[in-house]
Amino acid sequence: MNKKFTAIRGMPDVLPQNVAAWHAFEDIWRKLISAYGYEEIRLPILETTGLFKRSIGEATDIVEKEMFTFQSKDDKESLTMRPEGTAGCVRAGIEHGLLYHQIRRMWYMGPMFRYERPQKGRYRQFHQVGVEAFGLSDTDIEVEQLLLTARLWRELKIDSAITLEVNSLGSLEARRKYRQILVDYLEKYQKDLDEDSQRRLVTNPLRILDSKNPAMQDIIAGAPKCQEYLDDDSVRHFNDLLQRLSDLGVSYQVNPNLVRGLDYYNRTVYEWVTDKLGAQGAVCAGGRYDTLVEQLGGNETPAVGFAMGIERILLLQEALGIESQTAVDIYFIHAGAKAERECIRFSEELRDFNLSWRMIVHSGGGNFKHQFKQADKSGAKIALILGDEELEKGAVSVKFMRAAEEQLSISRNEVKQFLINHLGR
Repeated sequence: MNKKFTAIRGMPDVLPQNVAAWHAFEDIWRKLISAYGYEEIRLPILETTGLFKRSIGEATDIVEKEMFTFQSKDDKESLTMRPEGTAGCVRAGIEHGLLYHQIRRMWYMGPMFRYERPQKGRYRQFHQVGVEAFGLSDTDIEVEQLLLTARLWRELKIDSAITLEVNSLGSLEARRKYRQILVDYLEKYQKDLDEDSQRRLVTNPLRILDSKNPAMQDIIAGAPKCQEYLDDDSVRHFNDLLQRLSDLGVSYQVNPNLVRGLDYYNRTVYEWVTDKLGAQGAVCAGGRYDTLVEQLGGNETPAVGFAMGIERILLLQEALGIESQTAVDIYFIHAGAKAERECIRFSEELRDFNLSWRMIVHSGGGNFKHQFKQADKSGAKIALILGDEELEKGAVSVKFMRAAEEQLSISRNEVKQFLINHLGR
């Protein structure tokens, strides 16, 4: 018996019945991001491993445990499937001279890869939308991106289930000082830390504040707060951001334990979170990273951005009962070879007129009963019927598949306007 192949664990297929939800999200996203003046950039999936080690940080979970890394065939370089998009976007910006004394707003979309334990909302191949803005140091660009995401949640009808949490990590120097203060505190409880936290105490102690382990919460609650050790400029920056958000009516919560798992963040960090997806509550996360461009070989360039997980957004829509339209609009039913040929010709004429209508011309033969059964299975709103009688009269019969209305016959010349009236343009 031949071997039956299955998908790699944690790299799921997106089946036809689910693709409509992806298309709906992508259509809304492209329309929205264009309205804010951002340009799309398309980045390679493979990058040199050193790019991520330098940008993300060698002591992070991503670099230590989660990257898909391998040697090139000539064994001359180490390659990694991108675990996130910011580093590649910065690399491309430097390489092609996009960031040199320029303001740039860019976005990208595509698969990312991390070797994690697969579970609902967390996959080894997952898809993100990322947004990056370069050359802007004030809070106005941070506010713009937060307004953009808030508008997206409204367009997707998930805004009632998402809240914004914000924090400031301060300057890199303030962060280094706070790191040592936090380590000094946590070392007092070292025997009470879980395995992950004991490892992070050495490699990335700020991530301990992110732990969801219930046994750790009392220790975390008593930890020194990053905001108590911010430099003066970062305090002013953060207060200005909060005031702007309040003035614009954007609700937020200051979460003093909010950190980012990547080394390049400074000052503002934020997450849009939900309580509808269990442990995988972060839907979108971002913040400021003013030193990364310089770290990767460019000039000193302030930058801020965010990334959102498409799978988690779609899971949230599903949890809220929000469905995307997957059914076709029109199903052509016919009787006889002449009618079948005419259906094909007429369907092409209708597509020339309006390509947004989703149409199927029945294929595979069968009597009217069978064809109507297939039309119903497709979810079509309207069945257009051509038989000998309709061909002779130059007419089309119309059956409403989802409404209790009488079947009717209309002139072929009336079909386009009829469809506009019932389906829209």
